[in-house]
Amino acid sequence: MFNLHFDTEKILSQLTYNAKDPLLFNSGFFLFFFLVFLLGYQFLYKKKISRVIYFTIFSLYFFYKACGFYFLFILLSAVIDFNLSNWLYRAPTQRKKKLILLFSIVINLGLLFYFKYTNFFIDIINDVANGQIKPLKLILPIGISFYTFENLSYTIDVYRGKFKPVTSFLDYCFFLSFFPKLVMGPIVRASDFIPQIRKDIMVTDSDVARGLYLILGGLFKKVVISDFIYVNFVQYIFDDPSRHSGIECLLGVYGYAMVIYCDFSGYSDMAIGMAKWMGFTINDNFDSPYQSSSITEFWRRWHMSLSSWLKDYLYISLGGNRVGKVRQYINLMLTMLIGGLWHGASFNFIVWGGMHGIALAFDKMRMSVAKKLNFKFPAPGLIKVLGVIITFHFVCFCWIFFKAASFHDAGVIITQIFTNFNASAWKPMLDTYKIVFAVMLLGYIIHFIPKSYQYFSEKVLSKITLIGRIAVIVVFIWIIIQVKQADQVMPIYLQF
Repeated sequence: MFNLHFDTEKILSQLTYNAKDPLLFNSGFFLFFFLVFLLGYQFLYKKKISRVIYFTIFSLYFFYKACGFYFLFILLSAVIDFNLSNWLYRAPTQRKKKLILLFSIVINLGLLFYFKYTNFFIDIINDVANGQIKPLKLILPIGISFYTFENLSYTIDVYRGKFKPVTSFLDYCFFLSFFPKLVMGPIVRASDFIPQIRKDIMVTDSDVARGLYLILGGLFKKVVISDFIYVNFVQYIFDDPSRHSGIECLLGVYGYAMVIYCDFSGYSDMAIGMAKWMGFTINDNFDSPYQSSSITEFWRRWHMSLSSWLKDYLYISLGGNRVGKVRQYINLMLTMLIGGLWHGASFNFIVWGGMHGIALAFDKMRMSVAKKLNFKFPAPGLIKVLGVIITFHFVCFCWIFFKAASFHDAGVIITQIFTNFNASAWKPMLDTYKIVFAVMLLGYIIHFIPKSYQYFSEKVLSKITLIGRIAVIVVFIWIIIQVKQADQVMPIYLQF
């Protein structure tokens, strides 16, 4: 009897939310969750209504397991924006449409502001006015930054006449809660996703192969490369940079550049791959960003769902490039400052966004002058290589402010690199961290591999039998278990 009670308690603890072990793609319980979901999905995917209900229930449960009862906020957001979008669409006058749109923006951003920025502004007031306001005990709901932007794009598209709102609340709830992209994106546009909800599901061998490639590749990037480099090297550097030489700090920055890329792109790849297996298409979110030869190109390749959202709904709304060169540069700066603030309530993120804004404005100015003078750079191949090197190091410099706990820590890292480089520390550092550096090098090699190799891998996976694919998955999971860190490493973008 005691054993039965103990097992029941253990099962219940696995099925309920645990703040210390949230349900994420790289958690052990997710494999069980996903297998159970796929098993049921096989019987329901041809029945449209049943499929939508089944998917929505599983998505909400996934969100509950990821963040507890904060999952109710996504239901609240769905109720608000579903109704507002339909009222907006039926509003008889432009003035009423604007008022409803404004109300939607205020509600969505107000909810985001309350949880994400209230304590940030309380700290500013206390610093400036010597106040004694106590910070509120707030926990940021997981995924709120992502589904808030999805809500806003939906309502704005309805206002602009680009999209007719859905009349089924279930469809809207399905779109907003779709679990592969729910926690960390990509940010999905309703106009891209909602038309897929009621279509007939067709999953080809190519879809299965691409999904498998993305899921396994994403898991490898997250667990093998990102987590290993972070836990065994990067966190030591950024926790107390004053204890490390300049060369260690520099390699720590290079390491973090790979950590944040593999962490976020790996999670995005898994989301896109899982969606492929279920018959849904989510747009790519990363395209080898460190291969960029300019900062403008970098933002076309990095977190593409966010950069395109900022462009379409913020930059263009501010006037974009239609209001003269000076205003264009100001609009770029404002867009990137807000983009920086979106990442977190910290002046570090604002500075990070501001530096990218300045760089984008400078790059636009450079291209405009070159076009006006009809100037063509000699040796374009060499110029491209130099552009990649310069862009990569500028992005790495900005990552210092993105990752550092404070301005002071960011300043210490920069100071150590430029005034206490100590190249002689290379040999003992290599002896200590040789496996870490090997994994880091592997990450950069994979990043710079041409796309043709990816297509080749997908083609091979599409040709092997079901038994062969299962064998690949089993072997891969075994490898992951061998190298996985003892404690779960939270995804970086989970905090945003």
